[in-house]
Amino acid sequence: MADHSSAAMTIAAIRPASRLEGVVAMAAFADGDGDGDGDGAAMVSRAWWWASIVARPAGVVRYPAPMHYRCLPSPLLTALLLLLPLACSRAPTAQQQAGAARIEADVRALSHDRFEGRLTASRGFEGAADHVVRRMQALGLEPAGDAGGWLQAVPLLRATRIEHGGELRVRRDGRDRALRWQSDFLPEPSVDHAVAQVEAPAVFVGHGVRVAGRDDYAGLDLRGRIAVLLDGAPVGLDPVSDALHASRQAKLREAARHGAVGAVFLRRDDDERAWPWSRIAAHWHEPAMQLRGRDDRGLDSLPGLRVVAVVRAGAADAVLAGSGTDAATLFQAGRDGRVRAFPLPGTLRLSARNAIDRVQSHNVVGRLRGSDPGLNDEHVVLSAHLDHLGIAGGRIHGGAVDNALGVAVMLESARVLATQPHRPRRSVLFLATTGEEQGLLGARWFVRAAPRGALISNLNLDMPVLAVATDDVGVAGAALSDLRQPLHDAARELDVSVSADPLPQYAMFQRSDQHAFARAGIPALYLFGGVDASSWREDARAGFTRFLGQRYHDVDDGPDQAIHWPDAERLARLVARTGARVADAPQRPAWVATAGYGGTVPDTPDTQR
Repeated sequence: MADHSSAAMTIAAIRPASRLEGVVAMAAFADGDGDGDGDGAAMVSRAWWWASIVARPAGVVRYPAPMHYRCLPSPLLTALLLLLPLACSRAPTAQQQAGAARIEADVRALSHDRFEGRLTASRGFEGAADHVVRRMQALGLEPAGDAGGWLQAVPLLRATRIEHGGELRVRRDGRDRALRWQSDFLPEPSVDHAVAQVEAPAVFVGHGVRVAGRDDYAGLDLRGRIAVLLDGAPVGLDPVSDALHASRQAKLREAARHGAVGAVFLRRDDDERAWPWSRIAAHWHEPAMQLRGRDDRGLDSLPGLRVVAVVRAGAADAVLAGSGTDAATLFQAGRDGRVRAFPLPGTLRLSARNAIDRVQSHNVVGRLRGSDPGLNDEHVVLSAHLDHLGIAGGRIHGGAVDNALGVAVMLESARVLATQPHRPRRSVLFLATTGEEQGLLGARWFVRAAPRGALISNLNLDMPVLAVATDDVGVAGAALSDLRQPLHDAARELDVSVSADPLPQYAMFQRSDQHAFARAGIPALYLFGGVDASSWREDARAGFTRFLGQRYHDVDDGPDQAIHWPDAERLARLVARTGARVADAPQRPAWVATAGYGGTVPDTPDTQR
């Protein structure tokens, strides 16, 4: 015999965030007098009685007073377990079903082969942009792009690797070893140099991070040398410092500032487990892009770094040969926080060839004008990136979840707000961006072009993995700004709980368009799928990690995979309500003092994806 508090602890440990289901299960296991022979109907009735007592706002779990229980006979237990998902689910209303159907229709349209994977600056992307324009028009939004139109032009430079157009040679002790192009290494595409070559001594600089309290370049002379760096972030770095100082572009800035003429990133064994080299190598032909300035040069150019290359973890020993250490030792030292810099013997020879051209893509921008003439020049931005990977390996990458689903949810949020009897006081912008996959380019251009003070916040939707029904929504960045309160108030109204970033190791807040806003000092949130499955038989967290491992940036990211459309509709309502609360608030939202985003930071590409 066990008391009820023990049973509560057991069930909570199995699925801690469920609000009713554990209680229903416990009440069903008990028949009131502890003999376990009560009839099933009475037990289910009692279960709902207990559930009605302990039901609380989203995220709160309360259990009834102690009582005795013992397991039911197997057939009755089985029947109750089968009924629980039905008993604990809420049938969507006709209006919610219609919203879910609209979202599904948009996802199927945007991920269709006719848009050829929506690669930035492609005809497929422009066709998808036309679809979004038509949807915004039908919703009654007003155009807010260039010259009173729906589109905002984003000028770009595009660089594409030429096959086998590059080398990485290690020259040491009279020996010359060449790594294999694509199999062992790949040069990074460069918009600065169509043809480039450099041979120089090399220095291993650890992670190549320079931040308050840490300087991997201390005492090093990199002038005229090649920097060899571990990919990723060092241990112990807080998330904001990770985002601002440990991305590849931030590391390259530091290397260039210290006089390096080239750079070689060594992927770690941990990187390979999370994202295998084979998947990177298969996409060698994908272009890199940068924002293009009026002088037709990249806005974030580092021309002093003539060649940058990335080496797979299994080939890192070739770069380190003769140095007195090996890759496994360095990788472990990185995990232990004991990495030290040292010069490498001999020289490295790097070369690369790229095809470079000038291109243009577009953001799509619609507006719901605010009702207060004194505030409607301030804007809350609801965003989702429209681009994806295009055609890779001869196959179309439709990007249904990443990110046709985010765009579809954003459009449904626009419909919810546009059909409300009262408009928010401030204006709301609905933004479908280009170039997110190439470094948040469309979002960065949008923020750069906006009048100072016109943007007060951003709610961004990207890759909402909704494989199963959930009781929550996942949010990254909620603790960083005043946006936390309107988000939680809206969630409470919808009886949905808010989960903090469930997978912080993936640095979600730094890897999508909201970070372009955050870097400019604009409070932002990143909303994605929940991790608290409504049914005890399903695991939403596992579904999220399974998507990342099997479908993320893969041809299998299509509209026929498991997508729980009612959760998508609920997410749209949550975003709409949160946006309306921010737009109606007396004060503009602000960052909390410890967030690290209170001011602007250099406008550079974010974490490589």
